Amino acid sequence: MSETNNNGIVYLTRERLVELEHELHELKLKGRNEIAAKIAEARAHGDLSENAEYDAAKEAQQHLELKIAKLEMTLSRARILEGKDLPNDKVYILSNVKLKDLKTKKILQYKLVSPEEANFEQNKISVTSPIGKGLMGKKVGETVTISVPAGVLTYEILEISR
Repeated sequence: MSETNNNGIVYLTRERLVELEHELHELKLKGRNEIAAKIAEARAHGDLSENAEYDAAKEAQQHLELKIAKLEMTLSRARILEGKDLPNDKVYILSNVKLKDLKTKKILQYKLVSPEEANFEQNKISVTSPIGKGLMGKKVGETVTISVPAGVLTYEILEISR
């Protein structure tokens, strides 16, 4: 679920930290109550040894508890990362990078984020993705060639900002 450095720290933006805390709160309260109700309803149907509803509810409970434990682990190791604390001379995590695809001539813009925050629809790519890894540490004006599952991409870095 989480990408960490050697110290086990998970870097998140303040917004993502709040989202994860809210998700954990919802799972603990609403999620646990819903599962408990399903288990109670299934128990009311009688013999638990051949009760598929009960088995499904208990399995759902195990999945919920695992998800809660993973979120708690991530949050316990989370550190807030602020873009303003990082320089703009190279591509780092939280950089906004404007690229020119040298094959298609299209201009693309991505924000490099932690794996927990990656969302391709919002142009947020993980620093651990092939493109993210290929861009890290590069400067404006550099050309980068990146191997991805679909082939090879070649970009020129036009701009880096926060």
